[in-house]
Amino acid sequence: MKITSVECHVLLAPNMSTGSTSSAQDSFILIIHTDEGLSGIGESDVNPWIARACIEAPGTHTMGLGIKETLIGADPLDQDLWQRLYVGTAMNGRRGAVIHALGAVDMALWDIRGQAAGKPIFELLGGAKQEFVVPYASLQPAGNRWEEYRDSLCEWAARAKGLGFKAVKAEITMNGPYAHDGMREPYEHHTRVVEAVRKTLGPDIALMVDVQYMWPDAETALRTVKDWAEFNIFFLETPIWIDRLDEYARLHDEAPMPIAAGEWQATRFEFEDLIVRGKIDVAQPDVGRVGGFGEAKAVCEMAEAKGRIIVPHCWKTGVSVTATAHLAFNAPNCRFIEYLPPELCTETLRRELAIDGFTFKNGRIEPPTKPGLGAELNMQALRAFEVT
Repeated sequence: MKITSVECHVLLAPNMSTGSTSSAQDSFILIIHTDEGLSGIGESDVNPWIARACIEAPGTHTMGLGIKETLIGADPLDQDLWQRLYVGTAMNGRRGAVIHALGAVDMALWDIRGQAAGKPIFELLGGAKQEFVVPYASLQPAGNRWEEYRDSLCEWAARAKGLGFKAVKAEITMNGPYAHDGMREPYEHHTRVVEAVRKTLGPDIALMVDVQYMWPDAETALRTVKDWAEFNIFFLETPIWIDRLDEYARLHDEAPMPIAAGEWQATRFEFEDLIVRGKIDVAQPDVGRVGGFGEAKAVCEMAEAKGRIIVPHCWKTGVSVTATAHLAFNAPNCRFIEYLPPELCTETLRRELAIDGFTFKNGRIEPPTKPGLGAELNMQALRAFEVT
């Protein structure tokens, strides 16, 4: 089998807002075609124009090869292909956008491999290590004042509870570099919002809190989160800037809840820094951004060896959500996966671009059964949302 063509699609929701902290407003979709009629799809959470350039740029020397050029004519079943691409594009970017783009390539290659074998991807990765996967509902708040923000989150939390979710993650970011709509609410208001969401959910639903790098350092974060122990927070996500690894280590030592991070990380090597030096409790690889299934699986295994759990990041369409489910079934230390449910979602691409390749029932995701990835692209939506 040989790869005959590679398509890159830049998608943008018509209602996108540059003031929103939501990467689900755009998408990079990659489709690999073969001479045997099989096609694989991939997606990555990266600026889609940059990803397209990473894929389509021609190579100029052996340390800076072109990804598309290397793929054409290659055997998609060759599991050494990712390593060839990684080594061959090293000077173009051993981390960052090139790796994120390679994540979409790897996803599409595994889709083809699964179809060729007649098996779902998770079976090719080593088979199911758990009978079901529990997704958590990511909640999108609205409002420009903390009271409105609180009420919006509580309304979404109640809806998630009604849909049978066993876990919820609340974005509570009313300050900091990625504050919702530029809000500048004091930190004590964040505590009051956490309290309200926990009251809405009750004691039996797991509650995670994402503050999106809000505090400048561990000392500032601890002044607030020391009061959150009573809310039984499953994890606190990205409390401070991701490069401040020693500050993360301090939070691990002193915060009253587990600390999670990793949504931006590329390759297993960045996660090694985060886990070993940063001492995070919960690793959050994103299948696309980390570089694909191979790197994501390596992160899961590293985390398991060091006694950490996995809760993958995924803030994209049904393509990435389905890929995340495949990873989760293969990782025994994966407690939850991030899930942007269409019923709780305002994002156009999430609702319309793809159909998830699994069944969500009674608060659980059941093992995918279709060969390959199993997600289905809505080609009409793909054409409608594509931009140049």
